[in-house]
Amino acid sequence: MPLPLFPSPWMREEHHLLQQGCARFFAERWLPRAAGWRERGQMERDTWREAGAQGLLCAAMPEEFGGSSGDFGHEAVIVMEAARANLGGFGGSVHSAIVAPYLLHHGSDEQRRRWLPALASGERVGAIAMTEPGTGSDLQAIRTRARHVTDEHGDHYVISGQKTFITNGQNADLIVIVCRTGDAPGARGLSLIVAEVDAGTPGLSRRRLDKIGMKAQDTSELFFDELRVPAANLLGASEGLAFGQLMQELPQERLVIAAQAVAMMERALDDTIAYAKQREAFGQPIWNFQNTRFVLAQAQSDVLAARALLDAAISAHLRQELDAARAALVKAWCSDLASRLTDACLQLFGGYGYMLETPIAELWADARVTRIYGGTNEIMKELASRQM
Repeated sequence: MPLPLFPSPWMREEHHLLQQGCARFFAERWLPRAAGWRERGQMERDTWREAGAQGLLCAAMPEEFGGSSGDFGHEAVIVMEAARANLGGFGGSVHSAIVAPYLLHHGSDEQRRRWLPALASGERVGAIAMTEPGTGSDLQAIRTRARHVTDEHGDHYVISGQKTFITNGQNADLIVIVCRTGDAPGARGLSLIVAEVDAGTPGLSRRRLDKIGMKAQDTSELFFDELRVPAANLLGASEGLAFGQLMQELPQERLVIAAQAVAMMERALDDTIAYAKQREAFGQPIWNFQNTRFVLAQAQSDVLAARALLDAAISAHLRQELDAARAALVKAWCSDLASRLTDACLQLFGGYGYMLETPIAELWADARVTRIYGGTNEIMKELASRQM
């Protein structure tokens, strides 16, 4: 067993109990089905209702809106236990810690009461559609357009455009769309509009993407062709507020990604130490070779450092003191380290490390995307440098 981590200062007894419950639920109920999800490229729709019944959705949302009235620490526990369980297909972090806060912080009371309880129960699945094929991390270059129309069908936005790399893209039926509602250049013309959709909604088509990792995650490309959305589904008091709304919420999104990366490192280290002590080469466990022990000792120190940084960031966020620049750097550093550490661990598995039947292979592939989504690490460093 690796050396124990230092206690996380933000974790109270309720966080530890949630951690134990999550680990047990994932091990008993979801892991036996994980191979099938990877083959199909997505989790079944009923898993969302199952997660809702277990209290694993919208843990930080107020009870009056169907949530558990927890704090971000509760969301972090769920995110990290899913990552430790190698459940890369579960998009609960986007649903609960990203989509739901947009509705809570920027929606009207009517919108919150209509949408948040359905997200908390798993009746609805949330996604946020930001990235476009030609924009990547440059949100100001978004081209998807929403045209305000009043006609015999009522007061609507008619949305046309394309989004890509959308987590929960196949299962989602509540999609927060970042789109251009005016002629103002750059960020000033952007708005957030919530689309309530189903499999037969006119004007919406989806294509599931084939990825290197996160095989069970239904990451998709979305196509909007004159998709009609009620004008009442605009988030915020007026058009043109999206960039400020995004900047307010993105630090938490980046902290979620850092939490995923750290949990992946912890799982990779645990698995590799166990493997090194039972796998034999030249008549002895590979643990007996100095190189193996040195690699894993370095990995242990990296995990200790990463967890300490993450804990400090979570503590700051709970005090509402985590700014965008530090969140960007925490995300970039933890995700860069996760790629290096899972690669070093995979190497110690030899040929078996390259086989997808070995969990380290999936961890290695899944960790790679943490350097890309939520804003590439190059963009994270650029954003942070502007406040130096």
